[in-house]
Amino acid sequence: MKTRTRVLTGTALVVALGAGAFGAVSASATTGTPAHTVAAKDDKDFTTSTHLTVDAATRAARAALEAAQKEDQKVTVAVVDRNGNTIVTLRGDGAGPQSYESAQRKAYTAVSWNAPTSVLAGRLAQAPNLKDIPGTLFLAGGTPVQAGGAPVAGVGVAGAPSGDLDEKFAKAGVDALGK
Repeated sequence: MKTRTRVLTGTALVVALGAGAFGAVSASATTGTPAHTVAAKDDKDFTTSTHLTVDAATRAARAALEAAQKEDQKVTVAVVDRNGNTIVTLRGDGAGPQSYESAQRKAYTAVSWNAPTSVLAGRLAQAPNLKDIPGTLFLAGGTPVQAGGAPVAGVGVAGAPSGDLDEKFAKAGVDALGK
């Protein structure tokens, strides 16, 4: 039995080492040209999109947060990209726990429809099912960022006692991008 156990253990060790070496060689074999490349005759198969840099998104968030602080409001500010992915979120001192998610959802909603969330909230009377779309929040406080009329980001603010104030601060964030 001892010899059999040694043989099985030795065989397992050799198989494991061999698999590891094969994996290392396989992984390094992909350093050249990718296996699938596209040779397009022209650019009509591709699009170019505009995105905010992290610095620009941070500048917008800081401007919105500072506008709220000047009015003694405790808010959270979120900036999302065109696809609704969060670029930056700043939670102001004393902002409520609900404000973090609300700010992100307002920013997402604003960029998704390329309209301030206060305007979109008014549309719920005609289309009440809009509120059922995951990730959205139809309360004032979200403002889209546009480049050439197209939405490229959204700024959302939550935590002030009214959506009008949240939206005022979000607009201050968007305005900071033009400076």
